[in-house]
Amino acid sequence: MDLSNRTVLVVGGTSGIGRELARRFASAGSTVAVAGRNPQALSELAAEGFGTFGIDVTDDFSVAASRDAVLARYPELDTVVTMSGVMLLEDLRDPAHFETTRTTIDSNLLGTIRVIDAFTPHLIRRGAGTFMTVTSGIAFLPFPPMPSYAASKAAVHAYSEALRAQLAATGVDVVELVPPDVASAGQEKANPHALPLEDFATEVMGLLSQDPTPHEILVRGVLMHRWAEREGTYDGLVAQRAKALIMLPGRQN
Repeated sequence: MDLSNRTVLVVGGTSGIGRELARRFASAGSTVAVAGRNPQALSELAAEGFGTFGIDVTDDFSVAASRDAVLARYPELDTVVTMSGVMLLEDLRDPAHFETTRTTIDSNLLGTIRVIDAFTPHLIRRGAGTFMTVTSGIAFLPFPPMPSYAASKAAVHAYSEALRAQLAATGVDVVELVPPDVASAGQEKANPHALPLEDFATEVMGLLSQDPTPHEILVRGVLMHRWAEREGTYDGLVAQRAKALIMLPGRQN
């Protein structure tokens, strides 16, 4: 992928990985716009020179309005990155967890689909372009305290595979970014093993710049998740990660 001359929209790019990737695309020479729900973050990004748009990926009308505004300003848009998502703890012993499930699926899975559906006609008309979906190592190696997050990201992986097959004859590519645990500035203490954001972004941009671009962007830190079943380490790693269930309120075992 030529990173130097693209027009990129990062949906959910107001913080963390999305914000850093927006900056990296811009540094590489691309025109970059960011869409999200945080007005203060959007204002800060606008001050950096990014085009900014409000969007709520759980709302059909908001997604359609944002699409119209983006395409009016950037009719040459050729790359859409779908970053929006939430990571929420759930105790499946408590039926009240279902509201967390609903929120997670609506944002992570349905939100991704809403954004893709909104921009698919435009990219097909262009005859070229890229969707970049964002899943997680947890899609392939579940983290038991976040079951719906794992399920939503596994679903986005499967959806991305099907979308790539359906768009194969249109010139529109589908690239799946699979992050491990990545530590943004100030979050390093949450998981001392998390990959620093700058290191992650550098590796991602290097993989994206390959020709041809890999269908899955797998940094070294996520390989143990992605290939756990193949390597025969899956059961042991899930059992190890299940020890984190103690982090759920009121759970001792």
